[in-house]
Amino acid sequence: MIITVPLVIMMCITFVLVFLFVKTIDKRKWLTLLVSLIIAPFVYFYAVYPMINIFSNYHHQKYFSAKLWKEKPALRYELSDNMFTSEILIGMTKNDVEAQLGKHEWLSWDDGIKDHDANRWNYGLGIEPGAFTKEKECIEIVFKDDKVINLRLYKEAIKFDAEK
Repeated sequence: MIITVPLVIMMCITFVLVFLFVKTIDKRKWLTLLVSLIIAPFVYFYAVYPMINIFSNYHHQKYFSAKLWKEKPALRYELSDNMFTSEILIGMTKNDVEAQLGKHEWLSWDDGIKDHDANRWNYGLGIEPGAFTKEKECIEIVFKDDKVINLRLYKEAIKFDAEK
């Protein structure tokens, strides 16, 4: 475990809260301090830390890898930031993109031609972890003259099979 400033601050806050709680049970300062020192890490790692992880939207970032993209489609959101910042797909042909990402999952709808646009490929990036996540992330890859010119990240409401 890496000791960081936020970790130390949160541990101190947890210790103070546990100390104040234990102090209401027993007035002996040495016993209160000892019990608080023992209980505070357990309270932090079994109550405070899980709550922080549930309500925060942090997730690990990974470097883009075609192998990971294909093997773990539910975790593509971890690869997407690197794919955007490095612009690794910009300028690639459709065949190159298909070799890297696999066949497109769906095509965007074009109202002008009243059909799916073969120059706008979409892939699902998965659902970011979090307690209140109601949308999944998707990426749209836009082609012009058989080359990638733009990547667009967007969110789509999660629909389950049981919902109508």
